[in-house]
Amino acid sequence: WLLRTIAVTGRLETDFVRPVPVDTVLHLDARITAVHGRKIYSTATGRIGGPDGPVAVRADALFIEVKVDHFIDNGRPAEIRAAMSDPDQVRRARAFEVNP
Repeated sequence: WLLRTIAVTGRLETDFVRPVPVDTVLHLDARITAVHGRKIYSTATGRIGGPDGPVAVRADALFIEVKVDHFIDNGRPAEIRAAMSDPDQVRRARAFEVNP
């Protein structure tokens, strides 16, 4: 979503630096570090309580850009039908925003 394109997770490495108690606000800061063809490299940090809080999680990821057909070809038919017929889910997907 950071590039407004459809992608799947190719690799996700997560380092948990400290525990995150249940009901804790976790502020996430994610950035695209490189794009090579269909490969999207990113990094993220999760801080407890807000943008200046202590670091609790660090992650690096590789995402692979795919066409929507990927989900149609590989998804369960019942789940695809349910997602496409749920107006709330369609509305949420269209209204999704990424804060700069």
